[in-house]
Amino acid sequence: MDITIDWFAFVQVFAAALVGALLVVGFYAVGLRLLVRAGRAPVVAPAEFTDAITVITEKEAQRAAKAAAKAAKKSPLTEGQKRLALVGAYGSFGLCALAVLGGLVLIVVGH
Repeated sequence: MDITIDWFAFVQVFAAALVGALLVVGFYAVGLRLLVRAGRAPVVAPAEFTDAITVITEKEAQRAAKAAAKAAKKSPLTEGQKRLALVGAYGSFGLCALAVLGGLVLIVVGH
């Protein structure tokens, strides 16, 4: 039995995975940064987990939400700039979703 490896195909898959990961992570990071600049810092409510994971208390979550609201009020950006940052954030999240969908299309159609 003779096993041969198509190294060019291996490099193609590696490059596609690397570029895809960079696009998804990059667009998500830019979107999150713009979302914070727009004054819409995401605050996640505490969740119920098992005892193995430490969960913040409701008081700590309220304190974090209050700090995020205070930081949003201190923003030096005008309302127009905040709106533009928010549109950019949503656009970046959309590009992130398109990168994921493009990868899925490559897997399903390209195979």
